[in-house]
Amino acid sequence: MEKITKPSSGYIFLLIELILLVGTVFAFVNEQFVLGAATSLLFFVFIGGFFIVDPNRAVVLLLFGEYKGTVKDNGFFWVNPFMIKKKVSLRVRNFENKPLKVNDKIGNPVMIGTIVVWQVQDTFKSTFEVEDYENFVHLQTDAAVRKMAGLFCYDNFEDEGAEVTLRSGVEEVNHSLEAEISDRLNHAGIKVIEARISHLAYSSEIASAMLQRQQATAIVAARKKIVEGAVGMVEMALEDLKFKNIIEFDNEKKAVMVSNLMVVLCSDKSASPVLNVGTLNQ
Repeated sequence: MEKITKPSSGYIFLLIELILLVGTVFAFVNEQFVLGAATSLLFFVFIGGFFIVDPNRAVVLLLFGEYKGTVKDNGFFWVNPFMIKKKVSLRVRNFENKPLKVNDKIGNPVMIGTIVVWQVQDTFKSTFEVEDYENFVHLQTDAAVRKMAGLFCYDNFEDEGAEVTLRSGVEEVNHSLEAEISDRLNHAGIKVIEARISHLAYSSEIASAMLQRQQATAIVAARKKIVEGAVGMVEMALEDLKFKNIIEFDNEKKAVMVSNLMVVLCSDKSASPVLNVGTLNQ
């Protein structure tokens, strides 16, 4: 687990370094070579203990392979010169994953691109639990997208009972994706701030067929509305004619009139009227 440590101030040891430097010069000037060699050795050894922690960065400290803690405070510090100091960025980072070909719940190949916003939360896990935490984030995001896509259909054309789909259930899908990525990246001490789909489309090999299916569905829905409206208009016309006693229809003439009106109202082209100059009874 991550252990926060507070090292010594670097300014105190900077003053000690100045004293050692002055002592070294004084010793060599006075031909005290043993003392000069000792102070110069200490001077160069102590230099290795200085380090700076910038804002939103941390330094992981190791001493002969043993984890000694993490410094998250900003400033100028000094630690044991033999410690290895590994810098870790705590800044918020994001990346846009290129569209990935995956299969949805019913097996249709779709292309899904994602945007993930993340940052390092546990420096111990990110440094020691995984080899390369940045590459780990990318690979686990791809795996999470594949798993999430298998939980939802692209749309509800083939699964009419699906209340949440990749196209319509944006909030639910993004929440599922964020939860899946967070669970996977927790092993590396990574906090997922946001994860959402940035690109969603059918794969190229079925895109044209699916577009035709969508167009056909739209045409059928439009025709249904047209027929419903035409039936209502024919019904209203017959009722008005009967109510106003304009003309009496037997069943045969009523059927002919209904047929003609339905053809005119439902046709996708303008009707071309034919004038009858004789009698309708012939």
